[in-house]
Amino acid sequence: MCIVTHVPRALPLARPVIAAATLAFAAFGAFWGAWGASIPRVRAQAGLDDAAFGVALLCIGAGALPAMLLTGRAIDRWGLRVASVAIASVGAAGVVGALVAGDLITLSVTLALVGVTSGASDVAMNSVAGRAERDAGRPIISRAHGVFSSFVVIASVGTGLLTDVGAPLVTPFVMVATTALLAALLMSRVLPTGPPASAPAHPPIVDDDDTRGPVLPTLSLIGLGLLGALAFASENAHQSWSAIFATDTLGASAAVGAIAPAIFAGVVAITRFSTGGITAAHARPVVAVGATAAAAGAVVLAYSPNLRLAAVGLALAAAGTAVLFPMILSVVSSRVHEAHRGRATSTVSTVAYLGFLLGPAYVGFWSAAVGLRGAMLAVAALGALLLLFTPLVRQMRRSRSSPQRVTGSVGASPASVEVGGVDGVQ
Repeated sequence: MCIVTHVPRALPLARPVIAAATLAFAAFGAFWGAWGASIPRVRAQAGLDDAAFGVALLCIGAGALPAMLLTGRAIDRWGLRVASVAIASVGAAGVVGALVAGDLITLSVTLALVGVTSGASDVAMNSVAGRAERDAGRPIISRAHGVFSSFVVIASVGTGLLTDVGAPLVTPFVMVATTALLAALLMSRVLPTGPPASAPAHPPIVDDDDTRGPVLPTLSLIGLGLLGALAFASENAHQSWSAIFATDTLGASAAVGAIAPAIFAGVVAITRFSTGGITAAHARPVVAVGATAAAAGAVVLAYSPNLRLAAVGLALAAAGTAVLFPMILSVVSSRVHEAHRGRATSTVSTVAYLGFLLGPAYVGFWSAAVGLRGAMLAVAALGALLLLFTPLVRQMRRSRSSPQRVTGSVGASPASVEVGGVDGVQ
């Protein structure tokens, strides 16, 4: 029979996992912040022109995509501690790249290594954050992504300062690797050992008319991934082209133009922290509002006559895109069994990552055809398309077909839950 009981220990038990996820996102953000600020020095060290360097950059995506798919399966087979290996390896890859990348071949190989480790880390960290969200019974993923964005800004600025004082190229990457190692050690201590139990802690939240099983169907995961791809394409388009828009279109100096990506990342971080308490139950309206804001911001940017209005448009676009992918991941987290979390997360993340890769090229194509202002309108079209397909994000409803709800520490509410069995999640 079912017994109603209180589970005040749910959140305290989740705190070590939350801390591990937070530190991992900090290390990952620091890596990409250091990388972004180090690109000119990396290119100079390798002695490459823009065309050759662009070819080398493709190796990141070539390494990341298969790694993302495989990491999900590895997590489901061997458990979340796979994440500790992934985050430690991305820190090491940065150090190796800074030390040995001296020509096109060595740079391409090290960037492929960066792609493999960062792709694995992306899926692993989001899986850990999803576990933390279920353990805590409250939203975690959005704030974890806010930590990532914050450390992108911090590491970018810090790397710039280190460059100004003449520090070696490898210096910021050694600092990142140290942070990544600390995150890996914490993960190895607090994350569960072995694969998740075959039986979930409780039935997943499903639509009332959906009795097909505990895991979102593959097509639904791909659909959510496509929404994430539109979100990422818009986000990386602004992140990659905002400085060029400021300098080439509005006549800003290089120093002023360099502030634009920092503004974007900063607003993304603030938005994710401030909206982090919104649950997956409100996913559809959140995604709709975010898509609308992203499209409106791109339109304002396209028609901005000066830097001040451009900053407003960029901030609006940043706030809109900030809420999209974390909310999509929260939907996935709330609808899958722990035993399938890795594969579900990797499916959605891999499809979404395609948008991240293609977003800057999309802007480049439209810029060549109609100019940068026209390209910003094309970015606005991505937000409009995302708004059109928002119904793919289903509202979370409890299944009336389940004879009982079984809950334990995973996904437990701090208030009261119905207990009808033994917690099967390790």
